[in-house]
Amino acid sequence: MADKPTIKPQEADSAIKITITDKVKQKRKTSKNKGTKLEYTFKSDVLFKMLFREYQHLLKRLIAVLLEIPLESITDFYITNTEMPPEEIGKKFCRLDINMVVDDKRVNLEIQVEDEGNYPERALFHFARVYSVSLPAGNDYSELPRTIIISIIDFELFDCEEVHSEFQVIEVKRHTLLTDKCALHFFELPKMRDVESIDQNCEKDLWLALFNAETEEELEQLTKNGGDVMGEAIRAYRGVTATEEFRSLEWLRAKTRNDEANALSVARKQGAEVERGHWQGVMAEKDARMAEKDARMAEKDARIAEKDVRIAELEEQLKNQN
Repeated sequence: MADKPTIKPQEADSAIKITITDKVKQKRKTSKNKGTKLEYTFKSDVLFKMLFREYQHLLKRLIAVLLEIPLESITDFYITNTEMPPEEIGKKFCRLDINMVVDDKRVNLEIQVEDEGNYPERALFHFARVYSVSLPAGNDYSELPRTIIISIIDFELFDCEEVHSEFQVIEVKRHTLLTDKCALHFFELPKMRDVESIDQNCEKDLWLALFNAETEEELEQLTKNGGDVMGEAIRAYRGVTATEEFRSLEWLRAKTRNDEANALSVARKQGAEVERGHWQGVMAEKDARMAEKDARMAEKDARIAEKDVRIAELEEQLKNQN
């Protein structure tokens, strides 16, 4: 009998992790398919910004929970980009993030649904922008504030089970922190368990479950078990989504996203045509060089054949002389 294949411990751990993750995803998918779909979810960046612009005490609580800092320790808190002009929302590739001053820190919060590629680089670019504009001209670099980027994303970015990943600038061998003024937080919603399975006493999980909710049943569960904060957040959600301003901006945003998708599709097609044209040109040039080479070879063969004929004639003449 053939020996059974052995699995190394690390391979077994990996297999178990994959199985657990797949089961969580399948259970969550099944749960969502059974519910009544929400017309708008908390993943809408228009809703995201409108709600927290109007209910800044909820935003303040969310930031305290996500960054794990005591709510009562925050004494200075305000949004620096509250504007939502329709002409800006109607622009292609517009970002509806929230920039805040949280005591002596600068915090940028964004929700991102689509994986458009290169997201870590994008987050780092936003960090650089927020960080660099925080220092008035003529001030010392030591006055640069601690800058934190928080990304709530609806796609898996890192090869791990953890929902939350935090990155800072460290020395790669000694793990010494270069500076505490840079931090990037990522919260991957697809790795969240369904509402019924999360820890109802963990406010961070409750907030992330709220962002991840796609059915009325999930909102009802959060209202029932999430306490006063979740209850207020869901009432705020229903109030904002009922307004004409929100519906108009959401329609405009949806149209803009469709325009973006169409623009990208056209660009890809044009790029493919340009690429195809490039390679057609390359192949045509190659074929032309091959044809030229074949012509030279044919000319060379003709000259050799002519020489062979001449040699044969000379040999025949010599033979007749003898």
